[in-house]
Amino acid sequence: MSLGRGRRQNNNVRKIRESKMMSKAELARKTGLSVQTIDRVEKGYFCRLDTKRKILVALEMDLEDRDGVFFTE
Repeated sequence: MSLGRGRRQNNNVRKIRESKMMSKAELARKTGLSVQTIDRVEKGYFCRLDTKRKILVALEMDLEDRDGVFFTE
């Protein structure tokens, strides 16, 4: 299984990030992730639960808000 390739999952990360007037670079800095990782997440590629948690925290959202950010099927 190759991570990051295959089925994509839509999410609201870009929409929320932009509503907070935050650049990808700023979100990457706040999460400790690379800009490339943020870009891939926003495009819907697979990411680990820990990555999702870091993004939620950096966007100043509660972990309970995850279903509104990262859609579940």
